[in-house]
Amino acid sequence: MSTLEIRDLHVSVETKEGAKPILRGVDLTIKSGETHAIMGPNGSGKSTLASALAGHPKYQVTSGTVTLDGEDVLAMTVDERARAGLFLAMQYPVEVPGVSVANFLRTAKTAISGQAPALRHWGKEVKGAMENLRIDSTFAERSVNEGFSGGEKKRHEILQLELFKPHFAILDETDSGLDVDALRVVSEGVNRAKESTDVGVLLITHYTRILRYITPDFVHVFVDGKIAEEGGPELAERLESEGYDRYVGTGATMA
Repeated sequence: MSTLEIRDLHVSVETKEGAKPILRGVDLTIKSGETHAIMGPNGSGKSTLASALAGHPKYQVTSGTVTLDGEDVLAMTVDERARAGLFLAMQYPVEVPGVSVANFLRTAKTAISGQAPALRHWGKEVKGAMENLRIDSTFAERSVNEGFSGGEKKRHEILQLELFKPHFAILDETDSGLDVDALRVVSEGVNRAKESTDVGVLLITHYTRILRYITPDFVHVFVDGKIAEEGGPELAERLESEGYDRYVGTGATMA
């Protein structure tokens, strides 16, 4: 069993006016097989947490620690974090013109595992994962995310999750821009990954609709860059009916 531990994490972002504090002391422990939902009003720091864990250079960790099975994640480069077992499904996946999905997937898998996957086995695995996500076979020859619809981009992110088999997956608003059918397909992909690899999931979302398909073990409400409340699935149900009004006025005003 693997453990991702976040302790008293403070993160700032560089702006034209200088460094702006965003995270103000986040404590969170995620273990293999667990699903943690991060919810909260706009600007509360949810996506900042995802970016900081992934190593985005725009975000500076000013204090606190992040460890993966005791290893210092903050001392790792972005590629070292990926090889250690961290995966980020981005809120806004970037386009990579001229690089086919097929080449990208195999190159990334090789970089993460340290050796190229056997072509015959890899081809079958990719084909099966694409079929499960209802992705047409021609998708593999298209340039990464170039001209993709919102749903295609998110399916491609979950395709990577299923193929790369990380220890921990950070899903940054994977449900945004998805219709109900695409949401169901993407959620099924996350659940398959959990069942087959026991991956720990940090699911960042504004809404509870994805939680109807991916049941969280823990729900954490972010306000003003820190966790304001924690609970189980019942907390998400309460947020569905009450919204975030009870937290208004507590300082959740960050961009």
